[in-house]
Amino acid sequence: MQPPENAVVLCVDEKTGIQALDRTQPMLPLRAKRPRCWTNEYVRHGTRTVLASLEVKTGKVFAHVKETRTSADFLSFLDELVKRYEDQRLYVVLDNLNTHKNEKARNWLRLHPNVSFHYTPTHASWVNLIECFFSILTRQGLQHSVHKSSKDLERFLKAYFAKYNDHCQPFHWTKGPEKLQHIIELTQQFQAEYAAAHL
Repeated sequence: MQPPENAVVLCVDEKTGIQALDRTQPMLPLRAKRPRCWTNEYVRHGTRTVLASLEVKTGKVFAHVKETRTSADFLSFLDELVKRYEDQRLYVVLDNLNTHKNEKARNWLRLHPNVSFHYTPTHASWVNLIECFFSILTRQGLQHSVHKSSKDLERFLKAYFAKYNDHCQPFHWTKGPEKLQHIIELTQQFQAEYAAAHL
């Protein structure tokens, strides 16, 4: 919440299984008193995975589009981030996915002393601001898009990232740490009561 003045805080995660969907019928255009509509039948042309980082201070997104989500893909993405922010201290916010915490990731960290990982609590991936961006990407870009191939989807995603960065702004929490702490405490209380009732 309060990083050192010269540090860069990056929220990093993957969005997997993004489908290249082509509708079997043309989309019907938006008209007065009638929303835009499309058929639920589609042809699937493969998938892509996005590895993305969101710079907390500016809201800018840097992303790779890949065919897979492996430990090697993740570490390659981190290498690119280190190059982009050369000689800067990086604080990387991540969820608890195995590729973020495995031996390869720990070895990579040992070789990059200017980088530290900060994991979100279990079941609290929403704390990672990259999830806000993924939600925007889904609602604005993917829900109504049509792609004839996975390459077409890849081109679309790259163009979307560039356009997004032209007008992005940093996200601001509307609820402070006290409110979040209260939510966490209520959740823990509910979980304890539920577990006691179901023994």
